[in-house]
Amino acid sequence: MIKIGSYISIFIFWVISLLPLPVLYLFSDFLFHIMRMIGYRRDVINENLTYSFPHKTKEEIRTIRIKFYKHFCDLLIEIVKLQTISQKEMTKRVTFKNLEYFEDKYNNDQDVLAILGHYGNWEWATAFNLHTKALLCSVYRPLKNKVFDSYMLKLRSRWGNTNSPMKKTLKDVIKMRKANQRFVLGLIADQSPGKFEPQYWTKFLNQNTPIIIGPEKLAKTTKSPVVFCRMDKIKRGHYQITFIPVTDDISKESEYSTTEKHVRLLEEAIVQYPEYWLWSHRRWKYSSERN
Repeated sequence: MIKIGSYISIFIFWVISLLPLPVLYLFSDFLFHIMRMIGYRRDVINENLTYSFPHKTKEEIRTIRIKFYKHFCDLLIEIVKLQTISQKEMTKRVTFKNLEYFEDKYNNDQDVLAILGHYGNWEWATAFNLHTKALLCSVYRPLKNKVFDSYMLKLRSRWGNTNSPMKKTLKDVIKMRKANQRFVLGLIADQSPGKFEPQYWTKFLNQNTPIIIGPEKLAKTTKSPVVFCRMDKIKRGHYQITFIPVTDDISKESEYSTTEKHVRLLEEAIVQYPEYWLWSHRRWKYSSERN
């Protein structure tokens, strides 16, 4: 029954995705009022915000939460729209700064690791593959629901890029290298590590926070330069990604310094516009201490 329900949901999503975005944003507005009324994950969001911004008042925390709900509803319908949005419209809605960085690396036969967070609309970031000669390969954690996992992989491959499960990433990198395929490896690096995953601890948003070190280890293994992708929401349905170099030669970096740098860049974006980060995620679920 779960499998049948998943297929029905996906079909409904496809039908909805045929509507133009201005109409879909009306659905988003309706969903926002429902989400606000039921208090979707309110306790988790409030706790995360309160610990992250200890000097903000309850009213300021409430304002950020409401703005987050608004953005989150837009994010959901934008992900659904990814099924049928045209390439022309996508290139208008997602723009990029510092693309020449990748041209330079491509011309020098270098692959690149691109790190981003659950900020802005990370699913639309795959539009980058429309602007690079190298192949974008997105690293992901498979979903438990196989039907929805397949659905999300199709969305993330809309523009010809590939997807690599975390446990197979190194094997996929070796295959691309053997095929002489230049690539940009996209990794989201702000999720909570598993209990027994190697991790690095630092202060992030005023809290003791475990950070996954996979991106740094992968960069060292592949000897690839690292960039951070800052995704700013310019206005509703429009985003701009700025590529900020983290290191061009990781062999010259001290241990965890690359991880520390990309964490600070994400933190800077969150502090500036907190409503665009995924506050409903239990980011600190394995932390015994937050302060």
